[in-house]
Amino acid sequence: MSAIIIPMHQAKSSLSQLVKRAAGGETIFIGSYGRAEAALTSAASVRPQKRLGLLEGRLVIPDDFDAPLPPELLAAFGVEEA
Repeated sequence: MSAIIIPMHQAKSSLSQLVKRAAGGETIFIGSYGRAEAALTSAASVRPQKRLGLLEGRLVIPDDFDAPLPPELLAAFGVEEA
């Protein structure tokens, strides 16, 4: 399949049709003077890059993380002890 470059002025006037084509899986190249300057693709084809373990070794969760809050802190927020 050959790449077709849509001129800028044509892309402006037919943007909604080009978006529909891109949503259907086609990649649309937009440019000027026969040179592609941008690509219009389906948003479904773009996936965020996942980086597992990004903060490994940088965060420490204390052992008492889920312990009840002290009474003075609860009072500062207007919460009565249970």
